[in-house]
Amino acid sequence: MQPSVAKRLQHTEEYYFSRKLREIDDMNKAGARVINLGIGSPDLPPHPSVTAALNAYAAKPDTHAYQGYKGIPALRQAMAGWYNRFYGVTLDADSEVLPLIGSKEGIMHICMTFLQEGDEALIPDPGYPTYRSAVQLSGATPVTYTLSADNDWQPDFGALEQRDLSKVKLMWVNYPHMPTGSQAKADTFEKLVAFATKHNILLCHDNPYSFILNDAPASLLATPGAREVALELNSLSKSGNMAGWRVGMLVGKAAFLNDVLRFKSNMDSGMFQPVQMAAVAALELGKDWYDGLNAIYSGRRKKVFELLDLIGCTYDRNQVGMFVWAQIPAGYADGFAVSDEVLQQAHVFITPGGIFGENGKGYVRVSLCRDEQVFSEAIDRVKQQIVDRKKALV
Repeated sequence: MQPSVAKRLQHTEEYYFSRKLREIDDMNKAGARVINLGIGSPDLPPHPSVTAALNAYAAKPDTHAYQGYKGIPALRQAMAGWYNRFYGVTLDADSEVLPLIGSKEGIMHICMTFLQEGDEALIPDPGYPTYRSAVQLSGATPVTYTLSADNDWQPDFGALEQRDLSKVKLMWVNYPHMPTGSQAKADTFEKLVAFATKHNILLCHDNPYSFILNDAPASLLATPGAREVALELNSLSKSGNMAGWRVGMLVGKAAFLNDVLRFKSNMDSGMFQPVQMAAVAALELGKDWYDGLNAIYSGRRKKVFELLDLIGCTYDRNQVGMFVWAQIPAGYADGFAVSDEVLQQAHVFITPGGIFGENGKGYVRVSLCRDEQVFSEAIDRVKQQIVDRKKALV
């Protein structure tokens, strides 16, 4: 017997990278040795103090029990302190900070807490695909709003005001923006808060990239009035090189967090206590940690620029975050065509921008999460691809 799939899954496909990794795995089994420049999973380790804390607390006999749903006080206090030092945002550690088992989990929790059938949620195009799938799984309807290079990848508030917003209950926002690397303009957060206040919309700001190649990390919650209409997700995956550790946080108004906790507490348990204490160590690191990371990413980004120049792409050199977003050269139908050609001919995988929405189809995205030597090899492969192509035309 094959049970029917639940209605909530009928419009939700398998995640693109899940499918693509199987294809790459098959190519590798056939001897291709593909260089994967697609996924933003940091390849560098956490700070030594983080792993030392994990080992020390894991060796204790009394740290292996179930943990509370709100996280231990030391972790919430460290998260609040991190927000105060780097974002200038004061949070009540007891009521305005909720640790999460990764911020991706939080996207789902927020949608399941505040959305239901008949509701609509605004999601950016291009944008992180999980926003759409989480909205759909909640039973609500995702409605895209356009981000474009012409507007520096900022929301077009004039266009938004022309729409029927009567069913919109929630709006997903993400700056520094993934996949484009654009930062919020000086007044973007102010306009978002005003827009949400006017239309009684809950703003949900996903903020995991603010420390990567960015001299001025910013939080939406620093904007006057934001606490009444906004929640913010953050993570140690990128900033702390702890992607597999699954440490995230949701911060904002206590009443909002209490509502989310009602759903979360029925879905999971608290994270392993030694992981929480390791996260405390990561959150207590100073600016020198981030400066060191960014020195490495800066060198890698120069290599990516060189790679993209070979392919014929154009890009903004001032973008931030863990990726480089680039417009494809003329002559290709879309980013999928560029990605497939480079994969099949050079055995280098770069992400097609179309997986992030209609407005991403003319772009590709390259991750910075590989060593410079790997990027050099990718460059050599693409150079050889160009040579081979020229020979074929002779």
